Amino acid sequence: MRQNIVAGNWKMNNTLEEGIKLAKEVSAILTANKPNCKVVLGAPFIHLTEVVKAVDSSLVGIAAQNCANKESGAYTGEISASMVKSTGATYVILGHSERRAYYGETNALLKEKTDLALANGLTPIFCIGEVLEEREANKHFEVVKNQIEEALFHLSADAFSKIVLAYEPVWAIGTGKTASPEQAQEIHAYIRKVVADKFGASVADNTSILYGGSCKASNAKELFANPDVDGGLIGGASLNAEDFYGIIAAF
Repeated sequence: MRQNIVAGNWKMNNTLEEGIKLAKEVSAILTANKPNCKVVLGAPFIHLTEVVKAVDSSLVGIAAQNCANKESGAYTGEISASMVKSTGATYVILGHSERRAYYGETNALLKEKTDLALANGLTPIFCIGEVLEEREANKHFEVVKNQIEEALFHLSADAFSKIVLAYEPVWAIGTGKTASPEQAQEIHAYIRKVVADKFGASVADNTSILYGGSCKASNAKELFANPDVDGGLIGGASLNAEDFYGIIAAF
């Protein structure tokens, strides 16, 4: 059975001290209120070692927000998958729309990052999704299919089964807009079909597909009620422990 997952992406927010405090708050809430889903916190690189120590690992997993497409070497400022793994983090967010848009990350680059993440025992939370112009041109199915095919379809079925997918309607991130539950279900079901056509129904049925577009406590329950929506990749609402728990409690 696939996992329900609520993953927070802190992005470039929180000092180290603030991050440790927030991680402890989330862990304390979940200790008192055992969640019905897997919970993951995506922290900045410099936080990872400390937030791993700050949480109960049976309740909270820790994710890096990115990793390099190189194993090691003269790549100033980069962080390798093996470095991420050495902190105790077990997940890594790859292909976030902000990485694609602001830093020019391509499907070919993300293919390399995915391979290195998997080789180092990390679980990629692999992001896909369309921008507003693509949605309005009715190209959203084509866009997400290409993103999956070009970055992930070289994998074996066994390797692919270790990946979590996160669908981001880019037009709904930080805009206050949200895909309707019907829109979310439609494209999540399509994504699962794309996976099934390549790797078979069993792999597709066991792949967690998260929704990542302005999900908050007020709409999480309705979104998560969809049969193909297995949780959320949460941005702004993950920066406050109570707000974040409001989404987790939707399960």
